[in-house]
Amino acid sequence: MARTRVYRHGVLEAENFPAAELSDYLQDPATVVWLDLAKPTAADLTTISDELGLHRLAVEDAVSEHQRPKLDRYSSHSFLTAYAVRLDTGTGALSESELAAFITDRALVTVRKDDRFDIEEVVRRWDGSDDLAKSGAGFLVHGLLDYIVDTHFDAVQAMDDQIEELEDGVFADHVDHTGMQRRSLRLRKSLVSLRRFVLPMREVVNSLMRRDHHLVDEALMPYFQDVYDHVLRASEWTESLRDLVTTIRETQLSLQGNRLNMIMKKVTSWAAIIAVPTAITGFYGQNVPYPGFGQPWGFWLSTAVIVVLSGALYVMFRRRDWL
Repeated sequence: MARTRVYRHGVLEAENFPAAELSDYLQDPATVVWLDLAKPTAADLTTISDELGLHRLAVEDAVSEHQRPKLDRYSSHSFLTAYAVRLDTGTGALSESELAAFITDRALVTVRKDDRFDIEEVVRRWDGSDDLAKSGAGFLVHGLLDYIVDTHFDAVQAMDDQIEELEDGVFADHVDHTGMQRRSLRLRKSLVSLRRFVLPMREVVNSLMRRDHHLVDEALMPYFQDVYDHVLRASEWTESLRDLVTTIRETQLSLQGNRLNMIMKKVTSWAAIIAVPTAITGFYGQNVPYPGFGQPWGFWLSTAVIVVLSGALYVMFRRRDWL
């Protein structure tokens, strides 16, 4: 399924017309066209490739999946690959949607690799800033990148909230260590994936803003700079969150070690206290006479010694915070 639009002198003139009419609109230098293709094959791109003069390598990358985020420049056009992302706050899993785009002076061709990419949101952003449509294809590219970068920023913010919950859980009175470990590992995995999508976007947006690219005019430059600022913030935020997840995991392990040490101290202390009556009664259990043998006062003497020594050990351990 293909979607189309044409702008003439910055005004939306037609949409959802047959893709075969693109060449007719492009004959007018005052027009800018957009074509969206969902999960096309190489054969589907052949006609578009001939009309726009797309490079063969770019067409191959457009139908291949799992490309890295990048911006390749060819003689007649540029080729963009980027990912929109979404974080499942329930599971902490990150889902991505790959998009490829061909960018010329007067045309934008988007190629969606799956149905998860919300192209309707991109269209709404174009309609919400139609005053910039006079800037040509750069206007279309800005709306596309603005949506993609916003998904990165939203995912980072959602991860930040998840990590704050982890921080609160680390110092809770009753900690589910197994659940904490699973959540932290899932978030770390998602952060690693998000980092692969976010970091390359700095170079992508920076390259599009270069003067020799002739895509961003003076009217669009502040808007691209705003997108670039969001890219930098998302990148820095991702790096800091990755370090924070590692710190939380290390803190959790350290607290577990400290709690284990406290338990061992308490067990050892009680064992030492219990050893006193065991030693005394065991010593008196020999088949030899002992002080007070056969006398009531001998029993009370041994009992008093047990109570006094055990009490002294208990007080000493309490002062040393072992109990």
